[in-house]
Amino acid sequence: MTYFWLKAGHIIFVIFWMAGLFMLPRYFVYHQESDPNSAESARWIDRERKLLKIILWPSLALVWILGLALAINIGAFSQGWFHAKLALVLLLTAYHVWLAGYGAALARGERKLTGRQLRMLNEVPGIAAAVIVVLVVIKPF
Repeated sequence: MTYFWLKAGHIIFVIFWMAGLFMLPRYFVYHQESDPNSAESARWIDRERKLLKIILWPSLALVWILGLALAINIGAFSQGWFHAKLALVLLLTAYHVWLAGYGAALARGERKLTGRQLRMLNEVPGIAAAVIVVLVVIKPF
């Protein structure tokens, strides 16, 4: 029964985390299109901060805690597909941390990327999620 609760919790928080990873770069696009010193820009800074604080960071922590507990429960550390999945989750975690840093820079008025570049970055979590699902379901190696 523990396995099923761990799996359910892991999937729930992966969904929350992925939703946040899709939303944040889109928020950045809208933020960058606003006047840097406007009330609208201040609202985007607040939205981005809340998304990170309320959804993204807690979801990330729970994805890792429940995912590692699940991996221990099923003995996944000796399986090749799990190593590939873990590498992709590490990359998504780095992407998450980078997004948080970009949000802080954007809040300071630094606009390092174009809207187009941010829209392209918005595809990263979707591609990673697709590959992770294939690894977990198909277990190709």
